[in-house]
Amino acid sequence: MGNRLKSRKGSGATVSMLLVLLVVTVITLLPFISIFLASFRPGREIMRQGLGLNLNFSQMNLDNYKLLFSGDNQDYFSYFKNSLKLTFLQTALTLLFSSFVAYGFAMYNFRGKTLLFGLVLLMMTTPVEILMLPLFLEMQKLRLYGSLWAVILPQITAPLPVFFFRQYLVGLPRDYLDAARVDGCTEYGIFFRIIMPLMKPSFAAMGIFVGMNSWNSFILPVLLLSKENRTLPVFLETLLSPYKNNYDLLIVGAVFSVIPIVILFALFQRHFIAGMTAGGVKG
Repeated sequence: MGNRLKSRKGSGATVSMLLVLLVVTVITLLPFISIFLASFRPGREIMRQGLGLNLNFSQMNLDNYKLLFSGDNQDYFSYFKNSLKLTFLQTALTLLFSSFVAYGFAMYNFRGKTLLFGLVLLMMTTPVEILMLPLFLEMQKLRLYGSLWAVILPQITAPLPVFFFRQYLVGLPRDYLDAARVDGCTEYGIFFRIIMPLMKPSFAAMGIFVGMNSWNSFILPVLLLSKENRTLPVFLETLLSPYKNNYDLLIVGAVFSVIPIVILFALFQRHFIAGMTAGGVKG
């Protein structure tokens, strides 16, 4: 009898949790659904009625999508390409160099290690707005202002990826390293041949996070990039002005801007969950 009561309570708790998760999922998806439906409506109707879930088929058409792919709006795809290039380079380099730094913090003992890691934690709490002027002046002196590298280089050892990778690496057994050294493997060989394969779940998790932040980044591209190198969020922002609001292109452009992130998460979803779980409990 007691086992049956426990089973019923467990089933009830599971059903309740699923219902809560379903409600949260629906609430999360509502903005995306409303934007997707709005992409089939004329911009003037969006200004009059705003975003919503009402389906008025008399107003819905494909004119916005035709406008996006017309010859007059090829700038959109130029900015789209810039965003893809920036996201790929920044994600790859951030994962590589941040994992280097985290590996040093996790596996080696050296003077000032605690102080340096404390500075990493301090940088996690520092808003990017405080660093805007120093970054601007630094990129000018390095003659990188206007190029994609002006945005990429200051973030290749970002504090959050360093902290996340360090927490993950602390939980790995050091026996792998000792065995590799006995076999004559170099320190670089240990990292690339042993540590990196073990870090695949954490790379997937942090890769999605860094990729999303890079794709959606607005402040640094506005500040540091020239007009021809600016990214998609900057272009979408220019469609709104005190003199003219191009909602037709803005809404359909926003819909297309979500596609790369959805594809990225779909490809690495399993590794993302595994990596976040491992990184959260180790260390």
